[in-house]
Amino acid sequence: MTALGNFADGPTANESRSLRICLLGYRSHPYCGGQGVYLHYLSKALVEAGHQVDVISGQPYPQLDARVKLIKMPGLNLFECEHPARALRWRHLLSWADFFEWWSKLTGGFAEPYTFGRRVAKYLRSHPGRYDIVHDNQCLAYGLLEIERQGLPVVVTIHHPITRDRQLALDAAPDWGYRLLVRRWHSFLRMQIRVARRLRNIVTVSEQSRRDIVQQFGVAPERITLVHNGIDTTIFCPRPEIEKQPFRIMTTASADQPLKGLRFLLEAVAQLRDVFPQLELLVVGRLNQGGDTERLLQALRLQDCVRFVSGISNEEMVNYYAEAAVVACPSLYEGFGLPAGEAMACGVPVVSSDGGALPEVVGDAGIIVPAGDSQALAGALQTLLENPQLRASLGERARARILQHFSWKLAADRLVRYYRELLGQPAVSVEEQPAPRSIDSVEAA
Repeated sequence: MTALGNFADGPTANESRSLRICLLGYRSHPYCGGQGVYLHYLSKALVEAGHQVDVISGQPYPQLDARVKLIKMPGLNLFECEHPARALRWRHLLSWADFFEWWSKLTGGFAEPYTFGRRVAKYLRSHPGRYDIVHDNQCLAYGLLEIERQGLPVVVTIHHPITRDRQLALDAAPDWGYRLLVRRWHSFLRMQIRVARRLRNIVTVSEQSRRDIVQQFGVAPERITLVHNGIDTTIFCPRPEIEKQPFRIMTTASADQPLKGLRFLLEAVAQLRDVFPQLELLVVGRLNQGGDTERLLQALRLQDCVRFVSGISNEEMVNYYAEAAVVACPSLYEGFGLPAGEAMACGVPVVSSDGGALPEVVGDAGIIVPAGDSQALAGALQTLLENPQLRASLGERARARILQHFSWKLAADRLVRYYRELLGQPAVSVEEQPAPRSIDSVEAA
């Protein structure tokens, strides 16, 4: 692995030239999921480094810095349509992408990555010479291969292989019928695996994700470059003027996604209620009426002490962090773990599972327990709830760790060096393409 120090110390004339960068996101919700967050902060950091950045995105659209241009690439957005079966119009029959997106939704599939890739390839074909490099955010569509054939260098970030999500959903499926639906919805993975194996330039955000991409997607490890995500330490910072709620636990979780491990946190809270009758849990996420989480809340009799909030701004999120005594990250798997990093940047002590890359982010600045172990989670939470001095100490260490090791400026600088190296390579076939030099990650501990 080549260290960053092996790059030239000073910029050459070519290195000082502003790059024209196109970032892609097939869906970029600004508040839930990490993809919209990634596009927001990466595009902002790249602009602040002096580069021209456009973002092409499908719905829901991201919130971007005013200096970043958003090019909207709308699909049918059927997942927010009240009656998707009636959404097809005659004009949609003239577009294979539109028709396929509609048909796939009606038959239980998820076609947005595929159709977004087709639309973007068509758009870039009609706007030649506009960009130096195209950087995709986990779309992994066949359209990216077409963009490469157009002569544009393509980089793709794979946060983690969705095969992990599929397996956890299958494990949690109640019957064979539901398992068939899970497999149908994840059928886009066949495309993503094929595209990942053929693309020249892959970036990922943690060592755990690198290992999983190798194992799950069959990509050679030397073709994967590691660049950690950053945390916005200006927005996500301590708010000492806000009063702490000494018995409030906070978490960020999509309620009915098994991957996020909310079930185990609820079980831990149920165990702790006898010890801390005033205990409360704040979940940043939406509770689906009639879903598994609502049924579990009723079974554990936690309706009176668990509150869900959703659609909140970063400012509101930071205020909630400031009020929390402890933040729990119970995920069974994370490709990076932005919620853990954001909580740490706010100086809040974190209890995290060892799922995926979470230990890389938390390091020795939090308490780590085995994923899926509600008893261990309850024990760690109890330790912190009973010890305010330990909470304060871990909060300080958490903030210091994020400041030292994770920033969007660092991520952008490393990506720009990577872009420039790719742009300096001769055009060769995929089979002949030499692996780009890996960029060393910041040490996790």
